[in-house]
This record gives sequence, C-alpha cells and structure tokens, in this order.
Amino acid sequence: MYITIEGIDTAGKSTQIQALAQNYPNAIITKEPGATSIGKEIREMVLSARTQSQKAEFLLFLADRAEHIQEVIAPNINERMIISDRSAVSGVAYALVQGNISKEELVALNNFATNNLYPQKVFLLRLTKEELEKRLSQKELDGIELRGSAYLLQIQDAIIEATRLLGLELITVDASLKREEITRMILENINSELPS
Repeated sequence: MYITIEGIDTAGKSTQIQALAQNYPNAIITKEPGATSIGKEIREMVLSARTQSQKAEFLLFLADRAEHIQEVIAPNINERMIISDRSAVSGVAYALVQGNISKEELVALNNFATNNLYPQKVFLLRLTKEELEKRLSQKELDGIELRGSAYLLQIQDAIIEATRLLGLELITVDASLKREEITRMILENINSELPS
C-alpha cells in the first residue's frame, strides 16, 4: 500500500510519519520533494525561495516527482508499505494556488511525471487558522512559511481540491488532536484495508 501524509507546514506530518514507521518497521519512509539525490538539491532550491518564476518552481517539483516515482515508488509498490511525507497532491495544490496553469494541464503533467502512480490513501492533517498561527509563532520560518498563514491555509484548501482532481481517497484528520489520537485514527484506517 502507498499512502501519503499531507498537510501544510507545522501540521505534524513528521511526527505522524515517525509513529507510522514504528508501527510498520518494514515500510519504506519517503518524502516529496527530496527523497532522491537529485530531489535533495531540488528541495533546497525550492525551500530557499531562489526561483524567480512560479513556473520554474512548479517544473522543479515535477522533476523531483518523476525521479521519486522511478527510484522509490515504482520498484517497491507491490512489495512494501510506502509512507510518504507529501506527494503529487501537494504539488498540484501549490500549482492550483499559483493559478498559472489550467487544471486539465496540471493533471496531465502530473500523470506524465508519475506514470499515473498515485497514493492509494491521502491523509490530510488539517489545521485551523488559530492553531496554524500559534505554531508558526513558535519556530523559525522557511521560504514558504514566510508567505504567511493566509497563503498556507489556501494551500490546505487546495490539497482537498487536488485530491479530488486526481481521483484519490482523502481522509481528513483534525491536526489539533493529541498526537496519539491522530496516530490511532490513521492506523485504524490503514489496517482496515490490509489483508489479515
């Protein structure tokens, strides 16, 4: 099974992925962008906000995605549980917010980059405006976080739309719940579909 944990910055993705890794010790834990050697360089470029063009940023994400699918996802999808910190869903969401590419082109380009290989389940850790602003105030912000809470909340809404556009299963979880409660909900959902 290939699942992804989605959510805007500070939603608790890393915490939940660590918990899932303990529950599925043989799982492949991966991320987008940055899981491959080329992806690490792309991630650095995107997070440092060095691109002047939104199209260039979008194409960098697509390049990372194509490499990630070929190197990590495709060789393992039938053998192992794959748990990814972000996926094509985030890429589509960011592009939707930027708004300089049609939805049809967006889906087509991602289908091309992924060879139509998408997560079977998308878990969205959803934050309220108040909780997001509280969490942002407690950390040093990266290039994307510096765009502000309104921008990040737009991304969160776009993650939901992206999942719909790609025809994927979305499970929304309240990110302000206790960590253990969030983990329990995710595990119950996954285990209900695993062969016994």
